[in-house]
Formats: sequence, C-alpha cells, structure tokens
Amino acid sequence: MNFPLKDKNLLLIFGITLFVVMGVSSILPVLPSAGRSLNIPAEKIGLILTSFTLPGIFLTPFAGIIADRYGRKPVLIPALIIFGLAGFSCSLTTNFKTILFLRVLQGIGVAPISLLYGTIVGDLYSGKKRLEVMGYSATVLSLGTAIFPFIGGLLGEIGWQYPFMLPILALPLAALCAIYLDIPNPKSNETVASYLKKTALIVSSKEALILFGMTLCTFTILYGPIITYVPILSDTVFHASPSRIGFLFGISSLFTGAAASQLGRLRKTVSVRTMLCFAAIFFCAAMVTMPIPHTFWLLAIPISFFGMGQGLSFPNLAAKLTGIATIEKRAAVMAVNGTVLRIAQTIGPPLFSIPLLLGGISAVFYTAISIGVAMFVLALNCPSDDQTEN
Repeated sequence: MNFPLKDKNLLLIFGITLFVVMGVSSILPVLPSAGRSLNIPAEKIGLILTSFTLPGIFLTPFAGIIADRYGRKPVLIPALIIFGLAGFSCSLTTNFKTILFLRVLQGIGVAPISLLYGTIVGDLYSGKKRLEVMGYSATVLSLGTAIFPFIGGLLGEIGWQYPFMLPILALPLAALCAIYLDIPNPKSNETVASYLKKTALIVSSKEALILFGMTLCTFTILYGPIITYVPILSDTVFHASPSRIGFLFGISSLFTGAAASQLGRLRKTVSVRTMLCFAAIFFCAAMVTMPIPHTFWLLAIPISFFGMGQGLSFPNLAAKLTGIATIEKRAAVMAVNGTVLRIAQTIGPPLFSIPLLLGGISAVFYTAISIGVAMFVLALNCPSDDQTEN
C-alpha cells in the first residue's frame, strides 16, 4: 500500500502518533542524571514516568466516551495544547514535586492522544488495509521512539532539563489538526444508557479481555524492565552516557519499525495469532538475555529482541481492537485498552522495584520472563482473524 504525501489526514495522524511517545522517549536518557541532580534515589526515578501515565488510568475512558458522542477533534485539540504547555513547563523548574505535578498535567493531555490516533486509523480503514496502516503507524511510532531518545540524549549532554522542552512542538500540530484534519464523526441517536450498555458488552467479551490482557503484558514489560531499568542497568553497570543510552533505545525502535512495517506482507501468510505468539517469544528472549552482556553494546542483542516483539505485538492488538466495535463505540473500546495500557505503564516501574531491591538489577529481567509467558498463553487463545472485523 502506497501513501501519497498529499494525504493530509495520514500525515497528521503520523504527527499525532509521534507525540504519543515523546513524553517518555525523549527523557529516558536523562533519567539517571536528573535523579542525581534532584537528589532522587534510583528506586524513585520511575515516579517521573508514573506521574505522567497515572492520569490516563482515570481519564482515558471519559475521553473515549466524549470522542464517541461529540467527535474526535473536540477532544484531540485541547489535549495537544495541554500536553505541550505542561511538558515544556517541566524544563523551567528544578523542584521535584513541581515536576511531578506538571507531569500529571501533561499526562492529562496525552491520555486522549494515545487512544485517538489508533481510533482514527480504525475510522478511516478496514480489513487487512487497517492492519497495514496500523503497521505503518507503528513504524512512525518506532521512529519516534528511536529519534526522541537520540535527541533527548544529545540535549541531555547540555543539561537534563532540555529534553523537557520538546513537547512545545505539540502547539503547532494542534493548529494544523484544527484546520486540516478531516475525519468521519460518529452519528448515533441512541441514549447514553444504551451506548454504555452496548459498549460494556463489547469490552467484557472474551475476545476483548484476551486482547486487553496482552496489552497489559506488553506495556508492563515495556515500562518496567525496558524503559525504567535498562537505563539504570546501562548507567550503574556500564556507566553509559545519556547519548549512548538514547542510541541503545534507538536500536530497539528500529527493530520495532522494521517488524511493524512488514505486517501487511506477513499477514498474507501468517495469522495474527501466530504473530502475537512470536511477539511473546521475543519478549521472553529479551528478558533472558538482558543480564548476560559484559559490555554495553552487547545489550543491543536483547534490546533488538524486545524491539521485534513490540513491532509484532502492539499494531496487531490495535488492529484487532478497532475491529470489534463500530465507529460509534470504537473510541470507548480503545479507551478501555488505553486505560489498561496506562495501568501497565503506571505499575511497571514500581512493580519491578521489588525484585531490584531483593535481587539486584538482574532479578528485574528474570522476573519479567513470567509476564512474557503469560502473554504467550493469552496469544494462544486469541480470537481468530475473521472474528474481529467492523
């Protein structure tokens, strides 16, 4: 499938997609140096991430309901503005509590953004084309997670505050979306009670619960062992600089993008269920091998395993989820998935602080193998490819 550059909708969707990952990816390389500058112990560094992801647990469902009832843009534009202003403000203070407060505000902004980019793709495309577009969108997401740590690492060489300036770029994107984004809006005359009842039936179905479970596994591993503790491993064991840590995450993202960009081709010969099983296998391989390297750059091997798993996992899950509901209820379904995602992002860092304290950094990754195994079991029970299509 070829995407013309004149397709303004698609280009704006890709822009929105990039901001989904900016709030975390751009600051990853400076977490250790920020912790030292702010006199924050290693086990509390994850609060910078947790404060950002926590609001999504509570706000994402409401954002999905509003987007289904009143349209996507009335939710998207204010969210981009809040994200940009609150994120940039973090660079203007050195007070840890103030930073956490601003990160909460920024998290309020990103919660609707993270559910709407996939929802809009589901609104515009269907069938195998939807999976292909999700794959390309995931590739853009991966490019963001590759580029932002690199940019954040370079800016971090100047000072840990500088990567926090990047979210200001969300303001011009909000203006462009307000003017040029042209997407269908839900049209439904049913009552709120009827809408909620029918949506509840969808999200409580076996198919949805399995998909939600795999989302929980995917993002618990991502935000626990990978995003929070790979930088700590790199800093404490290998004394890696912020730019080197950023480059390492860039390697992971490149493998994610490579896998995601081929989903359309893979789907011609391999089922979604099979791809999700392989995603879980790659996650387990990454966790098994992460503590083994004795030199920093050998971490590229397990981080590449994880990148492959991520590329096979999230776009397939998103495509499946957008297919189990019509446009009138799609944002709500994606909102529930977004809430599950935010729960995983929020519990991941503190959850793995327990094995860190009890068994050291290696115990973090060995403990995470169990989550990869759980995801594999769920993938085996994933609904067949013709059961989720709307």
